[in-house]
Amino acid sequence: MTCLRFLGVVLTALVTVAGGKLKLIGDELASDLHGNAVAVRPAKKSMADGPEPGDLADSFTVRTLDGEFSYKQGPQLGPLIVHAFTNKSGFLECLWSSESSLSSLVEELPDSTQVLFLSLDDCALSDVWWMREQVRKKEVLSRLHFSPVPVFALGNWIPFVLYYWGCVSRNCVLAQAVFSSEGWNMPIIIKRLDARYDWLMTRWTQTSYQLLDAGDGCDASPTVAGAVAWVSEGNCSFFTKVQNMAKSNASGVLVYALPGNPIQDMNCIKDECNTTLNIPAAMVHQDPSVAQALRSAQLVFVSFQTTPSPYFFFGVDQQGALSEMGWFLYPSFSFVNWQAQWFDFYTELQTKLQNPAKVVPVFDKVQMQGEEGAVATVNMPPGLLDFNVLELDASLSCPGKRDLSCAHWDHTVQLFICCDRLSPHCNTELGRWITAFRRGIGRWLTDVSPLLPLLDGNKCTLTMKTVPWAMPWVVSLNLRFSIGNHTDNGKEVLHPFLVMSLYNGGTFDKNYNKKFQPIKFPVPASTKKVELYAVITAHGSDDHSCGEFCVTSHHFLFNAVFNNSLIFDTAGSPLGCTTRVIEGAVPNEHGTWLYGRGGWCDGLQVDPWRVDITKQLEMNGSNTVVYFGLFEGHDPNPSKDPGYIIMSSFLVFYK
Repeated sequence: MTCLRFLGVVLTALVTVAGGKLKLIGDELASDLHGNAVAVRPAKKSMADGPEPGDLADSFTVRTLDGEFSYKQGPQLGPLIVHAFTNKSGFLECLWSSESSLSSLVEELPDSTQVLFLSLDDCALSDVWWMREQVRKKEVLSRLHFSPVPVFALGNWIPFVLYYWGCVSRNCVLAQAVFSSEGWNMPIIIKRLDARYDWLMTRWTQTSYQLLDAGDGCDASPTVAGAVAWVSEGNCSFFTKVQNMAKSNASGVLVYALPGNPIQDMNCIKDECNTTLNIPAAMVHQDPSVAQALRSAQLVFVSFQTTPSPYFFFGVDQQGALSEMGWFLYPSFSFVNWQAQWFDFYTELQTKLQNPAKVVPVFDKVQMQGEEGAVATVNMPPGLLDFNVLELDASLSCPGKRDLSCAHWDHTVQLFICCDRLSPHCNTELGRWITAFRRGIGRWLTDVSPLLPLLDGNKCTLTMKTVPWAMPWVVSLNLRFSIGNHTDNGKEVLHPFLVMSLYNGGTFDKNYNKKFQPIKFPVPASTKKVELYAVITAHGSDDHSCGEFCVTSHHFLFNAVFNNSLIFDTAGSPLGCTTRVIEGAVPNEHGTWLYGRGGWCDGLQVDPWRVDITKQLEMNGSNTVVYFGLFEGHDPNPSKDPGYIIMSSFLVFYK
């Protein structure tokens, strides 16, 4: 078969049809004609037979268009991303033909990162020449390496990773439309790209539909009721086409690219995204036989399938360890950049962990699940008052080495500490994290130094838990005690000696602020500094998308004059959490991790909010503080399903 760019048809020679199933000769079932994907696994292989995420990558050398590229096992100056292209994927075709995707590659790829481009197909030479032609910025080409050797001919360990790890998630398998008609000897199978997750939640069912021509889809077409509408691109937005076909009671929409045009990313634009559509849609190439059959009023039927494929991407971090790349939600090289940014973050984290500290192990790969969570009692180091820095070195991994073993949903994880069961601070929250969607690479270092006074005993019990119904996570946690600089801009560094609890959150409804009363307090003698310390996150989704995706503000008013406000102004923004990958947010999760949230991101620690309020207080008299939370500047007042605020807040006194 000649490899032509944007070729849409997958030839079906070397297959037999038996019992209604599409079988590959000499191998396991790939998928049936209705899209029932079945993983193709190498015969007699076990998980111990090949490289897994976390294993060190072996050295290798490959030929490239410019000579050769060599990788030496061990620590690296920067990460390596490996990308294997196939023209059988509509997703990859769009990835390489979208201007925004290519701009992301050439403009935003971290300077530390190198990328090796390969092809899974016979036409590897023409594939990589074409890929390099798409990248015209010379400054980035020095870090991009294009190998004309097909993956199946590399003769090293890379093919094993690509084939053995495999693609099993959405946009990682080969998505295809299968056309059939009476008189055709074989079905015609064409690659497809389903419409974007943002606005089209409905998936294709395992059904055979009649296909009916609906022109360009820019007007309603009652004749397509119950069928899949066949519409051309152009003349109006993709959203308009799908909306019109939905109003016409079509069962789905196939938009075909005009001759010579690539498959595009079908997505809503601006206000269109506020309207929910309830039928599936995809983009394909126009096949001449399908077009001719429809023009001749011949009955044409279409079904939808996904076929497993080799892995398209994997990474090698600066420590030389293999890594999965997660889920590419839509076809953009931004997802490569975000993973590379996380590699850089993790390298910087490893450097920070080399700083001198007294390390107290708490959990070492302990399973956290159920009502109890993970619990440990540890001895506190002697001379605790000498330390003025306390950091939480926490990680969340999965029961297996692959992301597929990870918990599917995001949940809040809290760490509680109790050093004296008679203390009012027993089981006070010490740290908070949010789990990732189905990725297990998270590790974070969180400074909770103001809470050092909570560790008021020789032994402390620490409990780390999430909701009891969540799938298990494997947790590791170390307490890191250290001594900060003795001077800070010429001033003596102070030590926290007392923590005073303030307010907790609750249901974010019209009664939310009614329960918060002013608190009076004096400033203890010898105090030189007072700090407001709070950990606040907003959750749930009422009719205003509150609190997860709405903008809320949180106010601590001291002495009826000084208002200290924390505003979650990125909540609901389309890419709000992608900007925090460089801070440790886990990239490319299997969910809507990209959107900004109310004080948190999936796969990230919740950073404490700290405000020096010393000058707002009467140091020798009585003071008052009151808290209130607002939605768009007013008391929340949802009509149904109110969200909720999780909050721990304190005053911290230093001397």
